[in-house]
Amino acid sequence: MSSTTIGVDLGGTKCHGVVLDAGGGILAEHRVPTPRGADNIIDAMAFVVEALQDAVGAAPAAVGVGVPGMVDRAGVLQFAPNLPGVIGVDLPAAMAKRLPGMAFRFENDATCAAWGERAHGAAAGSDDVVLVTLGTGIGGGIITDGQLFLGAHGFAGEVGHMVVDPQGPPCSCGSRGCWERFASGSGLRRLALEAALAERIPRVVELAGGDPDDVKGEHVTAAAREGDAGALAVIADFGWWLAVGLANLANIFDPECFVVGGGLIAAGELILEPARAAFATLVEAADRRPPIAIVAAVLGERAGSIGAAALARDTMTRDTGTRDTGTRDIRTS
Repeated sequence: MSSTTIGVDLGGTKCHGVVLDAGGGILAEHRVPTPRGADNIIDAMAFVVEALQDAVGAAPAAVGVGVPGMVDRAGVLQFAPNLPGVIGVDLPAAMAKRLPGMAFRFENDATCAAWGERAHGAAAGSDDVVLVTLGTGIGGGIITDGQLFLGAHGFAGEVGHMVVDPQGPPCSCGSRGCWERFASGSGLRRLALEAALAERIPRVVELAGGDPDDVKGEHVTAAAREGDAGALAVIADFGWWLAVGLANLANIFDPECFVVGGGLIAAGELILEPARAAFATLVEAADRRPPIAIVAAVLGERAGSIGAAALARDTMTRDTGTRDTGTRDIRTS
């Protein structure tokens, strides 16, 4: 049997895959744009798997797939705002029909990223980890006692929709004041826009071309790196909101570490330093508990595909009786 596994990360704009060897090394990778419609998406995923199989000249032992949204315990995508037309489609069954003989496992993309960072990234060696991805929204993956925490229906990890301000701004999920409205990329932009309209960040507005409505997160971080006081104040506000959510998650899950990923983590310590400082004032009994590390993810945009491949590999290994990861079974055709 092949010792390689394939991981596919299906996103709203691209479908990216890797071939992972037994030690976590990437042997090949491939990507295509994500098309519209369930049939086209299934074809795109199958194309990526076939291209990767051809690249290494061998069929994989198993295939893991990460998808953005709420994946139930049958592997069916039940909610995904960025993948219209795919809700309720039995993707595992469709892929097994499209590529007969291959074993598949489907999970939420942030759940896959969490497993990737724990297996081959920033959280290697840690058995209690919470991954938080800061992008347009906030995703999450939870590992407790070395096992994925999926919840009763498979939907655990939707940490971005934890309500932190019931009177806060509306969220795309239909609620108000969700954490991602304050501590995501769109949250940083909202905080910056408020500061720009109040004329508190003239340098940021200047970097945006002079129009407050054009202010984006990258303009804030660029001005903050210059030492601009207004931009640093916005970053501090953002760090506080990030810490609010992390403190809540720490009180619930008591992890060894938080891994912070997603596009915003390119700002690195600029964001993490104020978040750590605020976290120490917000988490319960900060002076009585061991410190909880808050670190940057290291796998970058490959985290989801690496994690999906690692999940497929580790579940397969568990099923042979050599390791118990506490994850659900791979579905086969």
